Amino acid sequence: MNLLLELLQILFFPGILFALLLAFIYEWLDRKIYAKLQNRVGPLYTGPNGILQPFADFIKLLAKEDIVPDETDKPLFNALPIVALTLSLTGFLVLPIIDLRGIISFNGDLIFLIALMTLICIVIIYAGISSSNRFSTVGAERAALQLLGYEIPMMLSAASIGILANSMWVYNIVSVQVNTVWFLVGPGILGFAIFILCGQAELERIPFDIPEAETEIVAGWLTEFSGRKLALFRLTRDVELLYLSGLAVALFLGGPSGPIISGLEPVLYPIYFLLKTFFVLFLLTTLRALFARLRIDQMVNFSWKYLVPIAILQVLLVRVIV
Repeated sequence: MNLLLELLQILFFPGILFALLLAFIYEWLDRKIYAKLQNRVGPLYTGPNGILQPFADFIKLLAKEDIVPDETDKPLFNALPIVALTLSLTGFLVLPIIDLRGIISFNGDLIFLIALMTLICIVIIYAGISSSNRFSTVGAERAALQLLGYEIPMMLSAASIGILANSMWVYNIVSVQVNTVWFLVGPGILGFAIFILCGQAELERIPFDIPEAETEIVAGWLTEFSGRKLALFRLTRDVELLYLSGLAVALFLGGPSGPIISGLEPVLYPIYFLLKTFFVLFLLTTLRALFARLRIDQMVNFSWKYLVPIAILQVLLVRVIV
């Protein structure tokens, strides 16, 4: 019975189907907020107020011709979109949504979550290289350089929260915040700012959309992908947006916790999770609307001259407090 319940949770709620549905909704919210900040309308016609537009875009891409250029590394080229989506969905399953722990939960899972983000970026690098296209190769090189810039401060910001909670287990990190205060309110504020900036770079969103710069290198590492493969990569980005927002909530905003009425935890926890992840999404979208694209050298310099020292300062500050 327990095995069947776990299987239903993985497949439906709060698992894969829920993640995919929520990813489409968050893409719609992202586009709507972005449009509002730029005095535009955003998605409008497909569904009420355009809410079905992300799903319609996905279906449209699935129906388009799937072209594989002759010079590509075909096994790698065909497999990478599936691998990328699998990695992002696996990360989502570790996030606490209906409880203070995720469907997958184990001691040290915070390290696992950070490693998954690195693996997704490595998939992107291989996607560009396997395309055998000059624009894709440049995009892959930019993705690799950007990874070197944001990965270290992101790891340090997450590690500082692990030090605060005296654990690398997401369940323990959330539990400590339930019993005290959110780490965002305390000494984790610097870490939160760093995590949001690095999360923006991980998602390759403005001002860090350098590997996909359409005005410079067509679509970067995505140039040769079309049809189903492009649809899966775009869906991966939507799920990863949800995944990073949920991880920020778990680390800095107390996870799905909040004022609880006894017996209603399974209902209230998902509501708090949605509200908090929407707050993080709003911050990410605001950053996207406020800034223009950086050059790759500016991004790397910004990371190493500012983000890394501030992240080290955050770790030292937390260590002194602990």
